[in-house]
Amino acid sequence: MLALLLGMAGVATGAQAQEEFVVSYDGFYDRLKVVEKGEFEFARVNFYLVDIASLAPCQLKAGKIVTETSEQPLNYTQEAQLLLPFSEKLDKDKAVIVAKPLNAQHDCQIKFQIESEYFTTAHLTRQRLYQLHHEFDELLSDLSGFFVSKLMGFLLPQQKGVKVTFASEPNLSSPGVSCHKQVCYFEVMDDWENDAARFNTLSEVVSVTPWIEK
Repeated sequence: MLALLLGMAGVATGAQAQEEFVVSYDGFYDRLKVVEKGEFEFARVNFYLVDIASLAPCQLKAGKIVTETSEQPLNYTQEAQLLLPFSEKLDKDKAVIVAKPLNAQHDCQIKFQIESEYFTTAHLTRQRLYQLHHEFDELLSDLSGFFVSKLMGFLLPQQKGVKVTFASEPNLSSPGVSCHKQVCYFEVMDDWENDAARFNTLSEVVSVTPWIEK
């Protein structure tokens, strides 16, 4: 799935394979803080543990969040999304994330991905896609920081619109929309801001990410 991917370094432990993946919590906290401070209805930043070579999920068998004085379970999904709390205390206590891949032969890394939350087929209107497109753009800029977004904006990937992945082929046909099997690309226009026109499909939305122009 094409999306904004930015790595975070971790440390593998184990004599011959990656029995544990260990990474500091502070990098996650900094990104979660940006989302918490913003006014985003749909846009979020999520974290995944993926294979370095293939970007396939590094499925987990166990995990924990550890400080010098405490330990708590790490919550995660079958797709190796790390469901991390937003906690100033964990940041101040210099917590680390310890994840145990199901396949110890995986060479894993963290990626973070801007995507939507709670965006369903019911939200599939030009107006809502316009809103989401601009939330994605603002979140990308905020995560990049002042120096990059304001002074070196040319380094940022060009966001052209919104990419929607459906559970089945949506059979959509409309100006500014191009689909290939279950994935559709919506080229968001300025005049969509107050346009409540709906894109009608019976297929359920699986994920929504920024459409990044290569």
